[in-house]
This record gives sequence, C-alpha cells and structure tokens, in this order.
Amino acid sequence: MNFSQPLINWYDNHKRSLPWRDTSDPYRIWLSEIILQQTRVSQGLPYYNKFVETFPTVHDLAAAPQEDVLKLWQGLGYYSRARNLQKAALQIVDNNGNFPKNFKKLLDLKGVGEYTAAAIASFAYNEVVAVVDGNVYRVLSRIYGISLPINSTEGIKEFKKLANELIDPENPAQYNQAIMEFGALQCVPKNPVCAICPFQTDCIALNQNRIAELPVKIKKTKVLSLHHHYLVTITPSGKTVLQERPQSGIWAGLYEFPFVESDGALLPRELTRSQEFLSVYGDVRFRESGYNQQPIIHKLSHRKIHAYFWIVETEAEMDHAIDVAVAKAKPLHVLMDRFMTEFWPE
Repeated sequence: MNFSQPLINWYDNHKRSLPWRDTSDPYRIWLSEIILQQTRVSQGLPYYNKFVETFPTVHDLAAAPQEDVLKLWQGLGYYSRARNLQKAALQIVDNNGNFPKNFKKLLDLKGVGEYTAAAIASFAYNEVVAVVDGNVYRVLSRIYGISLPINSTEGIKEFKKLANELIDPENPAQYNQAIMEFGALQCVPKNPVCAICPFQTDCIALNQNRIAELPVKIKKTKVLSLHHHYLVTITPSGKTVLQERPQSGIWAGLYEFPFVESDGALLPRELTRSQEFLSVYGDVRFRESGYNQQPIIHKLSHRKIHAYFWIVETEAEMDHAIDVAVAKAKPLHVLMDRFMTEFWPE
C-alpha cells in the first residue's frame, strides 16, 4: 500500500491553518508542542498566542519570574510542562541562545521526549524522524490492524518501527503534520469518518469491523480518592490567606488555601481539632455556606479530589494575610481559580 502520498494529499486538502505551521522557528514550534501535550488545539491556541506575545524569544521566557509563567499557563493543567518549559529555556540560553539542531540533541532539553523531539526536528530542520503520538497510534493500529497494546514495551517498539518505515524521506515535516492531522480530524477515537477515508479499501480495522477495539491500551492506573477541606480565611479587613504548594508533585509551585486532608466529609468540631487547623488559626467562626457541604469533584489522571471549602472568619488580622485581588493574581490551580471566581466575582 502507498501510504505516505495519499496521506499528504489528504493533508493538503484538509489541514487547519495554525500559526506554528507557518514558521520553521524552533522556539515557536517547541512552544506549540509543549502546550499541545494533553491539550486540544482549540484550547491550546489562545495560550500559544499569549506565550508568543508575552515571551517573544527564548531569552524572554528564561528571564521571566516562575510565577508569571505559571500564571500564564493557568487553566492548561499538567503544570510540570510549564516548569520544564522554563528550565529548558534556561538550558538554551546557557548555550548562547542556540536551539539544539537535531533529534538526539533535542532530547537533552528538560521536558522534551521522543515525540516532541521528533516534531521539532522534522518541522524546524526537516529531519527524517517520525512522530508517534496518540493520533499516530490510532491511525496505524487501525489501518494496519495492529493489536499490540500501545502502552506496552513491545507495542511501543513496533509502532515506532512502522512509523519510521512509512515516513516520506523527501517530505518528513509535511508527512508528520499530515498523520497527526489525519488522526485529529479524520480517524478520530469515536465515529471516524470512514466513508470518505482515502484508506478505506486497505484499512484492516474497517474491513474487519474492529474500529471500536483499536488501538488497544492496557489499563494500569488505580485512581486515588482524596478529600481536601480548604480553609477560606476572611479577616476583619477582608483579606485572605494562601500557601504555595511544594516545588514537586501535583500542582507544584501553585497557590491554594491551607487545607486539611481527611478520609471523607468532616463536621466543624472534627476540622477544628486537626493539627493543620490549629497551626494556623486561633479564635474563629465558620460562616454558613454550602461550600463545605457539597464538594467540588475534580478528576486527575491518578486522583479524584473532593474539594470542600470552609469559610473561616477570624476575629483578628493575620500577619501573612493578603488582599483578595493579590490572591487572585497568584498562579492558582484549577480548584482555587474556580472557587475564587465564583466566591469573589470581579
């Protein structure tokens, strides 16, 4: 089967107009690839535009305060991407501002794995190295009828081998863009557009009625359920209290209210007996609200967080309390941003 040329022909007719496709600048291509990890194009595009406007060069990104980078990233999730983005920018600046020139050297950048390195190398330098992401796994597994799990050692090896055999050596950048776009627009996870697919005659999954079962992925992750009781401080002057999360782990470096972790819902007397509460507060009273009764549920890849918000009014000012406007300007994780937007609307 002639795979690459029909794919490229399809791409020429159906590709979306996206700003990172109109440049060979490795900085902008790298920005787009990091932003689009675990993110849909429609969601990532405004962030890409904001980053390019705020940090037009790698030097600007490297020199920025981390809080500014995290604040600009707010809402995208997987914040380690933003921290690694800046660390990699510092690596590039330390190399006299020179971006790595090939796939192998790109892998030395913080946060750049094989997929991202292949994308940058092919798009910026036309290097013949195939990208393999979720879209590529889906396209190849269906058209070639591959049942190997895409998250198994054997499966990863097999898909990389096939992808590098299929890539057009004369047009690697266009080929890589094409196969990713084909997976994003045509060979989608549910209800792929098989009726007008250029590979419908050869597609094993279509001809054997296996579209729904491919690609195969082994389920390994056990989701941990957590209960966080956030303490929303309100001092007599209307200030509040935030704390910065550790620089590693979930939501590293972002800000949130102090919280108490438990196995489930808590009564006020149970909350006030906790060591976390006693270490922060003296005489307080809880304001009646529904925020501590009905938790906000937030699902992450490995965690399901039940977030309760307790409105805690203090009788005295607190030295480390800050104005609400200052708190809202901090880089916040999604639960904090959602609550503050609702509780303290502008």
